[in-house]
Amino acid sequence: MIELSIADDVAEVVLNAPQKMNALDETALGELRQAYADAAAANVRALLLRGEGRGFCAGRDISGVQPATDDALGYLADVVTPVLREMSAFPAPTFAAVQGAALGVGLGLLVATDVVYVADTAKIGSPFANLGATLDSGGHWLFTERLGAHRTLDLIYTAELMSGADAVASGLFSRAMPADELLETTRVTVAKVAAGATGAFRASKALVAQIRDERLGLWDSITAENTAQGDLCRTADYAEGFSAFQQKRTPVFHG
Repeated sequence: MIELSIADDVAEVVLNAPQKMNALDETALGELRQAYADAAAANVRALLLRGEGRGFCAGRDISGVQPATDDALGYLADVVTPVLREMSAFPAPTFAAVQGAALGVGLGLLVATDVVYVADTAKIGSPFANLGATLDSGGHWLFTERLGAHRTLDLIYTAELMSGADAVASGLFSRAMPADELLETTRVTVAKVAAGATGAFRASKALVAQIRDERLGLWDSITAENTAQGDLCRTADYAEGFSAFQQKRTPVFHG
């Protein structure tokens, strides 16, 4: 179900089970984790995650789940969470292109992605009220962090889905666009980032994660930035960027 291709320093990871809206079972999640590990080992400079068909990912594949014997804790803690950690820890910039539904674990994949572009008509939210279950895979954190408690609980209680356009307007994700422009626009952006100053991007990714996870204040954030810049100033890309600016030419970064 999970396909990985690598070309021109870009990894493209594809959820390819459109007949079931790319819903994920344990096997698929294992394949997804391995795809990210393989892409990291290949030292790519950017990664794109996308889904085939009319939806990005409908969440967990529950078609064969027996509620009476289901170990939801084991599935989430031992199967899903390690995948999200692998994705979040990916060293290079990561992007997702989201069309159609992104629900449950599918939403969690977006929580673990650096930059998310969505189709205007994408469907984002928590359908769990209809299942007697609760939002998982980081969904509570994402919604509460970006939308606040009232809107989060409104979405959870009602099972209402937000459009991609509304999700971006609410601050959940980065950009919304027509569905027929989504993949090409995202690919162009990813290629541009892959040709950029990879070391600087990785430093910014680490800084944002540190500021978010450790709740750093202004001055601690500035200290962390100072340290990162001190490390970068000894790299070849740093020297190339400054030289190109001084010589009024386009820089050529090598990551």
